[in-house]
Amino acid sequence: MAGRPEGGVKDRGGEGYRLLITSFICLFVSLPTPAFAHASDRGHVLLLPTGYYLVGGAFAVAISFLVLALLPADLLDRFWRRRLPLFALRDATRAAISLLSFAGFAILIAAGFFGSRDPLSNPLPLVIWTLLWAGVTLLQGVFGDLWSWLNPWYGPWRLTSRLFGTGDHGAWRLPRWVGCWPAAILFFAFAWFELIDPAPDDPARLAFAAGLYWLFSFLAMLAFGYRGWSRSGEFLTVFFSMVARFAMVERSQDGRLGLCWPGAKLLAAEPLPASGIAFLLLALSSVSFDGLSKTFFWLGLFGINPLEFPGRTALIGSGTFGLVLTFVLLAAVFLLAVRLGQRLAGSDHTLGRVAGLLVWSIVPIALAYHVAHYLTALLVDGQYALAALSDPFAIGWNLFGTADMQIETGIVAGADSAWWLWNVQAGAIILGHVLAVLVAHGFAWRLHPQPSRAALSQFPLTLLMIAYTVFGLWLLATPTTG
Repeated sequence: MAGRPEGGVKDRGGEGYRLLITSFICLFVSLPTPAFAHASDRGHVLLLPTGYYLVGGAFAVAISFLVLALLPADLLDRFWRRRLPLFALRDATRAAISLLSFAGFAILIAAGFFGSRDPLSNPLPLVIWTLLWAGVTLLQGVFGDLWSWLNPWYGPWRLTSRLFGTGDHGAWRLPRWVGCWPAAILFFAFAWFELIDPAPDDPARLAFAAGLYWLFSFLAMLAFGYRGWSRSGEFLTVFFSMVARFAMVERSQDGRLGLCWPGAKLLAAEPLPASGIAFLLLALSSVSFDGLSKTFFWLGLFGINPLEFPGRTALIGSGTFGLVLTFVLLAAVFLLAVRLGQRLAGSDHTLGRVAGLLVWSIVPIALAYHVAHYLTALLVDGQYALAALSDPFAIGWNLFGTADMQIETGIVAGADSAWWLWNVQAGAIILGHVLAVLVAHGFAWRLHPQPSRAALSQFPLTLLMIAYTVFGLWLLATPTTG
């Protein structure tokens, strides 16, 4: 099955390959199937055979790995390369759309300062936390880089640079070693504000933070150029562009659109630098900690009775510690899995190159966690957002005819809703990890043309993905507060 290895490295396709298969079989024959209690965010408890989901999800990821290890490389390559051409989409209206986005953003900032104090009646927190952070992320993962058209910086930057003749590149250039460390640092600040700050939903507080961030990013784009800062420092653009690589819609440099398999664009990516690796791992660890921080288990570690929740102010210290710890643990385990895979495959590639490629397989997992984590918020808070947008200043307007709409919260309440929500969320997590294995295996073929070496290099990373699948399903199943 394996060809002759390159560079004089001994092929381990015999005993090592059989040992790999045997290890997976033994692993899943020995898995227990306990039952857990499932609790929704509203405290509804429903006994479900959650243990079967845990085992089934882990088994699906493992089987995906085994199947991919046996498929011919040229078959997978043809699969990823398939495209369906559509039509051309030019950039002529991009600046105009961005200017409209900026105008809407300015209105939202004004609503944050002068509108209702109720976070469910003021459109600013609903748009930022629900429609932008939850909704646009999902749209990016399906339809591609919509954010490059919708972001509120491109239009104002283009207009200002033309008026003052500053050009497209700005007065200064960022050093190459900077990478996207500014974006990673700003993303951590964003995650801290969302997860740890005592009042991230307070309209005035959020308006000040969002307005200040827009101004800071705009000035940085004037100084370093739109392209330079948006690729290195503007964390939303960096995050959304990474997520867009998973999308099934592709846009070429000449503006032509086409359809591809989800994740196909990831395999064309170049290795990320250390800053990019840190950014992607932080994106996944932050949403994972968001779920973990609400569990009875996590609160119990700090002696907090979840039935007598003391409020977010009392949890700033433990929350900050947990956010940092989750990232450090994920980064350490990921790098360890990559390093072990290198040793098993006898790879002569540097750790930085291999990790920079394989970290792209985190994108499907991060997107899956986003779906699972924010699904209920989209279904309920999305309705509140539609109502609030019709009357942004709470003065009786009904701009879109939705100000008096009936909010249907029952869509996420009750036994039937808990059942279908759990299945959709669990399915998203399992599918995300299966796709991650598929993407990682594509990179493994790129690094190791021999089938046995490619499979061996992926064994530790696949075990990590199996463990993270079980962790994600456990987060959905364990009782939470809030």
